[in-house]
Amino acid sequence: MEREIIELFMRHLKIQGDLPLGDDAGAIKLGNEWFVATNDMLVRKTDVPDIMTPEQVGFKAVTMNVSDVAAMGARPVGFLFSLGVPGDIDMDYLEGVARGIGDALEFYNLPVLSADTNEADDLIIDGIALGRTGRLLTRSGAKPGDLVCVTGDIGRALAGLLLWRYGVDVSGRIRRPLYEKLLEPRARVAEGIELSGYANAAIDISDGLSKELHLLARMSGVRIEVDAERLPVRKEAVEAARMLGISAVEMALASGEEFELVFTIPGEVAESLRVEFTVIGRVEKGNGVYVTIGGKREEMPLLGWEHLNRKVYGTYRALFR
Repeated sequence: MEREIIELFMRHLKIQGDLPLGDDAGAIKLGNEWFVATNDMLVRKTDVPDIMTPEQVGFKAVTMNVSDVAAMGARPVGFLFSLGVPGDIDMDYLEGVARGIGDALEFYNLPVLSADTNEADDLIIDGIALGRTGRLLTRSGAKPGDLVCVTGDIGRALAGLLLWRYGVDVSGRIRRPLYEKLLEPRARVAEGIELSGYANAAIDISDGLSKELHLLARMSGVRIEVDAERLPVRKEAVEAARMLGISAVEMALASGEEFELVFTIPGEVAESLRVEFTVIGRVEKGNGVYVTIGGKREEMPLLGWEHLNRKVYGTYRALFR
């Protein structure tokens, strides 16, 4: 339903910025620079596991917006937010959220420019992040011959969520790194700024690597080939997948809110990057997304989160009903 709602509104939103809607953020050209703006909403009922502290909630509300700016290759320059508050909110909880927002602004060295408060049926934090860059990264710039790369590692966020949801008892050695990504993700700001000078396309992993790759391929008009053996999945996530009886590869492809950056870049340019990343595939002429697992090439299933359905696509659909 999320896609249908977006398409409904797009039919009526005729006046758009210099960069049409459809990327991680919108943008308008101001002189020789791009002014980037994005907004992302956090709703306690759907976005906050019970194990998340109010400080972590506030921090995440900032991170999810800053990550969109980073995916555009922009440097964040300001943050705004609106707060929907239920009448029976615990003020100590709310103060923790405020503390978390403040901690995140200090972490990202980002000034708050405006805020608003209103009554709501649930705790809602609707954030806006602003940024600036000389060169935009978009979802439509991938070119045949590019390498497909990802920062950091993937799979820990969903692994931690599933362990918590199904009460799987694991040692702290496994739980700590998984919960770290689930509860305290960080936006790849420095990486995004570095990539703005080199990459052809980028997107952040908010809904799942598989879904983001399908978006990149469709919007760029290319085919993407991925080698599952190259996916950067930490051993703790692999162990968690084994305990849950699911595929570590599919879990990594479906894991959302990782806030890592997926980008495409010419091979000869990639060597100049001053950030850590993993090459997971290649861009080719054609269309669609394909993955090679154990020597067998197949079309990559569409895995990832979609709002309003409150579930992930494909393999994990039943887990989220």
